[in-house]
Amino acid sequence: MHLLVITQHNRLVERLRTAFEGSGHSVRHVADPLEALASEAWAAAELILVDAAGDPLDGLRFSQLLRGEARIHFQSLPMVLVIRPGDPVPTSSAVDGYVRSDASIQHLLSTLGPLVQTEGPRSSHRTDLLAAGLHPRQIKRLRDMVGPFGFDVTASSLLHLATTQQTLQAPLVMVRLDESGQRALDALQQLREAGEEPYVILLGEEPSQPVQRKLMLAGVKDWLSLPLSSTRVLLACRRGLDWLQSRCLRREFQSQIHDLRERRLHLEMETSALRNEVLTDPLTGLLNRRAFDQNLESTFNQWERHHRTFVLILGDLDHFKLINDRFGHMVGDDVLRAVADRLRSGLRRSDLAFRVGGEEFAILLPETSLQAGTDVAEKLRRRIDERPMVLESGPTVFPTMSFGVADPQGYRLSTLFAAADQALYLAKHKGRNRVEVAVPMMEPPARKTARK
Repeated sequence: MHLLVITQHNRLVERLRTAFEGSGHSVRHVADPLEALASEAWAAAELILVDAAGDPLDGLRFSQLLRGEARIHFQSLPMVLVIRPGDPVPTSSAVDGYVRSDASIQHLLSTLGPLVQTEGPRSSHRTDLLAAGLHPRQIKRLRDMVGPFGFDVTASSLLHLATTQQTLQAPLVMVRLDESGQRALDALQQLREAGEEPYVILLGEEPSQPVQRKLMLAGVKDWLSLPLSSTRVLLACRRGLDWLQSRCLRREFQSQIHDLRERRLHLEMETSALRNEVLTDPLTGLLNRRAFDQNLESTFNQWERHHRTFVLILGDLDHFKLINDRFGHMVGDDVLRAVADRLRSGLRRSDLAFRVGGEEFAILLPETSLQAGTDVAEKLRRRIDERPMVLESGPTVFPTMSFGVADPQGYRLSTLFAAADQALYLAKHKGRNRVEVAVPMMEPPARKTARK
């Protein structure tokens, strides 16, 4: 963008060059307005800064002369006065703003930045701007103001605002406020009901507070008073485009967050499935030995820290080798599945059942006393013994199971399993199909034969 600076303040020119030339804009300096007019330095300008004080031609008169040109571009060219510290702020509508001669680079960027960043007349990209309720003269003036800066203005009545917007899909909408505000309010409500969400700029005098609240709720984002000023209109359009871009980025961010949440849920489901696969016995559907070791350690740690009692039960099918030898391993697998179902159906939801070996099972009963755990083991023994198993493969089998029961009282983690296993061995030794309870601190003797 080309900036023409007509000023006696050389340091201001240096700060302007520092602020804008690094980002591709050009800053041309002319000492006084007469020199600028004589050389037509303003012919290529897209933004002009001129000293408010001058002799014989001050900035205000220069602005009026330039805007009296027949060419439309110069009638809408943004004009900014440069005033000295302590001078009064200009209020004339012939100019579009002001900066002080001692303004900092940051202040120049914030004040002039939106105008400099707005695309000039050489830009090939055009932005639609829908104006509703304006007089034809106002529409022409609006086109003269924003047309050279990449905006195409389409006129509409308030009554047909929603219909026109559905066809045009303009990102920016300007609405002229009528005396009561009701017509503008009705048009904006129709716009919202049609699902349109442009950046709405209201034009006119401020109405009463209740009407203002209704208009804001109806979608008004910005407000400009009449008569219109080129700088204020361009700044409002720039704010609108920035707001729309921010909304687009926010929606894209929210969409990405949604996608990430879905991916996280999918990964959690995959992780859970893999965990179940790793910790589940594929034959019986019970937890496996790996899961048993993890849960026994965790439960024992809870006992040590918080004295949350639990009971460990080990069970072993009696004479299972004979079932395999007589009926085959396929029938043996059916027996193991049927036994697992009976164990599972006889436990609470908080209890955990495991298959820890070929025909060996383990059960953890949290928040359970040793006597209650013994009763559970006895109940499970009866469930297996009292009814024969009629297998889908044909044979009828009469399995029994021996159980060993232990609680953590007096044991370490390394000796608790051995104590329950020794109690199970004792049940086998006493004739099988029975429940035995481990004696605290019992040292299990070396076992001479495998239990079967």
